[in-house]
Amino acid sequence: MAKKKVKYTFDYDSKFLNEHNVKKLAYELTHDSDTSNKILDCLFTAEVTDEQIAEATGIKLNFVRKILYKFYDVGMANYTRKKDPETQWFTYYWRFDSRKAAQILEKQYNHHNQEIKESIEYEENNMFFVCPNGCRYPFDEATEFQFICPRCNEKLEFKDNSDLIHDLKKLESAYKINE
Repeated sequence: MAKKKVKYTFDYDSKFLNEHNVKKLAYELTHDSDTSNKILDCLFTAEVTDEQIAEATGIKLNFVRKILYKFYDVGMANYTRKKDPETQWFTYYWRFDSRKAAQILEKQYNHHNQEIKESIEYEENNMFFVCPNGCRYPFDEATEFQFICPRCNEKLEFKDNSDLIHDLKKLESAYKINE
């Protein structure tokens, strides 16, 4: 029997929020894409209990709970706790939090984008020297070492970094999200 494709619908509108980004975020948290994707599929179908997720996915209950708590720790999943009047046991109903997931994804995007910009600025504002073994130093450090590599004692030669700058700028433009 073919598995039904779960439609990821979000109750919060964000340019960062899509199925690919959510699954990537889940993988970064769990380092297990198959398991986290199965659990996410359940969270997107309805508000569900950890037992229902375990039953639907075939994943052990303790592992389901472990992943749900990882999602909860960063805020991309929340739960409601309800007490059974007969047994006095608590049941946890889990749901995906679109707003928090979007905030996490936006924060990651801004961080990576800033790193790229800083790398471009650093590369554009410096000249670099390398030894035959690949050790790389900016001009200021190379002059301190009298253009001799302190690691391998080889001569440092000027290295044009225009290709690297070009690649970083391509990465920056590819990374931008239409606003």
